[in-house]
Amino acid sequence: MTTEMTMPRRGAGPGGLRLRAAIAAAFVLAPLNPGRLRRVLTRCSRGARPATYDETLEVYEAVIATSRRCAGRYGCLPRSVAIALACRMSGVWPEWCAGVRTAPPFAPHAWVQAGGRTVGEQAEAADLRPLMVVKVREGGPGGHGGGDDGGAG
Repeated sequence: MTTEMTMPRRGAGPGGLRLRAAIAAAFVLAPLNPGRLRRVLTRCSRGARPATYDETLEVYEAVIATSRRCAGRYGCLPRSVAIALACRMSGVWPEWCAGVRTAPPFAPHAWVQAGGRTVGEQAEAADLRPLMVVKVREGGPGGHGGGDDGGAG
């Protein structure tokens, strides 16, 4: 076997450069205060089309395979931001949510959803209460525009 056959090319596969850039950006953005983070993500979502569940699940799996910190129990915020940013690099945007778990263990949580379903979560949507949501607005000016519903869902 040649080296090309055994070694993945840099920038290809689950740990590609774009994915790693999205993960790095997520760790820079995660410490922002919630309002500022929402504004940044809203801008990022502009011009995207809504992501499908399958597209988002594929990115979720790549993110957790690439970053142990994102895959960890306390990595929900950077993980959800990384997934949203990596999806955006493909021209799509899942719904990015930050809120609380309504079933034990009660705790703040961040996640993504697409097609009306949470992606990669053990909890069902009914067990999560979003306090902030950033999603693609349909029918905005010229079909562009991202936003959030600004409230609890």
